[in-house]
Amino acid sequence: MEKGIFEGLKVLDCASFIAAPAAATVLADFGAEVIKIEPPVTGDPYRHLPNLPGYPVSPHNFAWMLESRNKRSLALDLSRPEGQAVLHRLAGGADVFITNFPPQVRARLGLTYAKLAPLNERLIYASFTGYGEKGDEANKPGFDSNAYWARSGLMDLVRADTNVAPARSVAGMGDHPCAMALYGAIVTALYKRERTGKGSHVRSNLMANGIWANGILAQAKLCGAKFGERRPRERALNAVTNHYKCKDGRWIMLSLLSEDRQWPTLARCLGREDLITDARFATRADRHARSVELIKIFDQIFITRDLAEWRRILDGNGLVFGVVGILDDIPNDKQMLENEVLVPFENDTMLTVNSPIWVDGSDKIPPRHPPGIGEHSDAVLREAGYDEAAIAQLRASGAVA
Repeated sequence: MEKGIFEGLKVLDCASFIAAPAAATVLADFGAEVIKIEPPVTGDPYRHLPNLPGYPVSPHNFAWMLESRNKRSLALDLSRPEGQAVLHRLAGGADVFITNFPPQVRARLGLTYAKLAPLNERLIYASFTGYGEKGDEANKPGFDSNAYWARSGLMDLVRADTNVAPARSVAGMGDHPCAMALYGAIVTALYKRERTGKGSHVRSNLMANGIWANGILAQAKLCGAKFGERRPRERALNAVTNHYKCKDGRWIMLSLLSEDRQWPTLARCLGREDLITDARFATRADRHARSVELIKIFDQIFITRDLAEWRRILDGNGLVFGVVGILDDIPNDKQMLENEVLVPFENDTMLTVNSPIWVDGSDKIPPRHPPGIGEHSDAVLREAGYDEAAIAQLRASGAVA
């Protein structure tokens, strides 16, 4: 049975919420042994995210299921010296330590790189923050909604025009890309360790990833570029890279960047071959100059058929387009299922979202349901060399639950 590329790799997930723990999830998908360290009683605060107003109502803790599959839980009170001593022993035998505590919290809990690195020269210490680890905002807490989405300019730039309110992000929209960045940093450090035998400190943050996601326009600003008016959909500068409403209320997105070649094909698929010879739209420059007029024509065409029918008409003609998906599409998305973007939990029919990388010849670990708070505390402590008396003493002190 496939045990994963990272079989034998020991990871301590000493983080909360999404980006940093999700990096550990990807490692677990590929076979790493991940121990989730969380506070006794309440556990990781992320367990309670679906209880907040506005989140979907479900009998399942969907947020926790996604981020904490394939992990074991150790409930450890790091505010106590006894709890910190347990963590230090675990770090001494671990390959990767992941945290997203701010620097000052790490110092208070005895979790700094300077504290852990001498315990294990091969340890990869991966830290994640909202705004980086230097400067006035190093200890400022942040979520992806503010440090990634808002700070980067993305929240402003996706507005239809400057007269409407900024658009909110959805849960984890920035965290999951950030998790892949932190995962990449960890794997890079593991490769470095293969060459040097030494561990290292790797880091990433929400703010940096947000700017990276907005990198094209950010670089334009850094180059002193001049930006034009932000125009609503109806006045977009290019009709063939725009989105249109279908008869059933669904939307379709055209992305025809090879416009000169694709324009005749699009016109034929839309049943408007007359547009090919229409002098108003003869050249790319003409179509761009009259984009508002062309958008009106396309609006009148697309509204005549349902989305599914337009997909059948446009598919297979070399035209680049996409469906503006809705959540109802996801459970039965054939392409996602066939490409293992959605996979079932082990011994279950319920699906989960797979991590977005694959390695030929190395299967991922079938996703197991996430642990309860401290579900594996005793087992983890035994593996770390604690006998039953020592475990009982740790439980009695409240350091372990």
